[in-house]
Amino acid sequence: MHCLISLGKDLSISKVSQLIKGESSYWINKNKLTKEKFFWQDDYFAVSVSESQVQSLISYIKNQEEHHAKKTLAEEVDELMTKYG
Repeated sequence: MHCLISLGKDLSISKVSQLIKGESSYWINKNKLTKEKFFWQDDYFAVSVSESQVQSLISYIKNQEEHHAKKTLAEEVDELMTKYG
């Protein structure tokens, strides 16, 4: 899952991640959208982006299904780590 989030001064990435995971897991399980109990993995990956890149990121998120048909998340993370250290 990809999200673009603008954090306020009182929010941390870990808190937002906890809220998204907790609320979505509860909703998915309450509505029985999966055969087995749904839960998220423990990890998450977050990066910051400059204001000038927001529109590009929105486009990327809208097309992520197509994008990930060509490249796995692991490949993408490796590229980002290599590119940005």
